[in-house]
Amino acid sequence: MRVLGIDPGLTRCGWGVVDGRPGVRPTAIGVGVIRTHPDLDLELRLLEVHTAVTALLRQHRPEAVAIERVFTQNNKGTATGTAQAAGVAALAAAQADLPVAWHTPSEVKAAISGNGRADKDQVTMMVTRVLGLTEAPKPADAADALALAVCHVWRAPAQARLRVAALAGGIGAPVPASRTLPRWQGVSR
Repeated sequence: MRVLGIDPGLTRCGWGVVDGRPGVRPTAIGVGVIRTHPDLDLELRLLEVHTAVTALLRQHRPEAVAIERVFTQNNKGTATGTAQAAGVAALAAAQADLPVAWHTPSEVKAAISGNGRADKDQVTMMVTRVLGLTEAPKPADAADALALAVCHVWRAPAQARLRVAALAGGIGAPVPASRTLPRWQGVSR
């Protein structure tokens, strides 16, 4: 399974692509950071993030996108920008008809390090070790994005089995096709 992990942010949006499956060491395919200039208008910054994520989806062809779920942050302005960046990344995935998985920071930390309260240095060290990298990904946003992708590679199969079991038991029955929205076809001019 190939997964694009996104650590959302407006100034720095980390991304990492990982190939893997449970029980086998995952492989890092690509890693980096999308940067936007803080002096640009918000809509242009969001457009830059969206355009860059769309290009990554075309280049790396992941099967899923894992995005960090924005919880709470002390700075409401930062939390808003982070949520907006996560939204445009999810939009790009939806436009590419890819599933989006949302993982909390503590879920990712627990998956990669065994400790849901691991600090950035611990996460970076474990990402480097788990992926067999010769050097640590920098900045931390890039390492976090790889951690998100690894988390999803490892957890997605179990989550899928739980979903199937729940559906078999009548929990969370699928929504009839007549109640779903039509597929977005783009803006008509």
